[in-house]
Amino acid sequence: MTAPFQTDSQAIALPPDGPTIPALGVGTWAWGDAFFWSYGKDYVEADLLAAFQASIDAGVPFFDTAEVYGLGESERLIGRFRPQVEPPVTIATKYFPLPWRWSSDAVAETLTASLERLQLDSVELYQVHWPLDFLLGQKDLMNALANEVKQGRIKAIGVSNYSAQQMQMAHQYLAERGVPLAVNQMQYSLLHRKIESNGVLDMARRLNISILAYSPLAQGLLTGKYSADDYQKPTGARQLNPRFSKAGLTKIELVLQTLQAIAQAHDKTPAQVALNWLICVGNVAPIPGAKNADQARQNAGALGWSMTAAEHEQLGRVTQAWL
Repeated sequence: MTAPFQTDSQAIALPPDGPTIPALGVGTWAWGDAFFWSYGKDYVEADLLAAFQASIDAGVPFFDTAEVYGLGESERLIGRFRPQVEPPVTIATKYFPLPWRWSSDAVAETLTASLERLQLDSVELYQVHWPLDFLLGQKDLMNALANEVKQGRIKAIGVSNYSAQQMQMAHQYLAERGVPLAVNQMQYSLLHRKIESNGVLDMARRLNISILAYSPLAQGLLTGKYSADDYQKPTGARQLNPRFSKAGLTKIELVLQTLQAIAQAHDKTPAQVALNWLICVGNVAPIPGAKNADQARQNAGALGWSMTAAEHEQLGRVTQAWL
């Protein structure tokens, strides 16, 4: 399957009363996370504040976080950063349905804690991090979220990592309350195109649900920073990932060459081309990470232009193996 091509899809409206966001956001998993991402060693709070400001200045005022990122530190950082900027900022966060959260009250309590860390009265988008049931079933969970929409503490509801069937059920439960399901946040990149073949993308289009694409640069594989020709063993968590081995990088040489050729044609970087490919799919907003101002500005360069339909098809063709 080759994803369709659209050139007029650089903004997404979050229903029912949420804002219109650019078709690009900032993922903040690494913000405050010292365990996986070496926060406090390779980058510090000042770097993240600069990334926050640079994103907004570049027209990307949308930040996606979660209560579990840095055990709440990602939300706390955003809560400290937000009052330091003037333009409106759109914040999305997530609820993790852990097994001991067995009541609807747990949803309200968790949201309250997130809002306190974010220093907000309401959040534009609140998402269920994983489709876990345990003792709180999906219908009760969606009803609890709908209650928060009615109370004004959530502007829009999303899910994350939901299959096509799970997404359809969540949509149905919310529709019974007169509340739309706004987004499904899924892993989606040129090197992870499963949502095109497992029914998620088709179902999202049918139900008018937007896709937030996490890991849109495949944790850096699509930036051109790593290559088999000039192989250097990566540091940190990447050294445990076989895709970053020399053999793994050899498998994506054609993809990287194609990205580089299209990047040169548009005076862009391979990462900006990889993000623009997702944006051109339509109703998809990639949310790459940014740990400093330069990365934030680089990411923002994916907006404001479109590759050609032929280039989009070419990249789709050379990444067929990752469908």
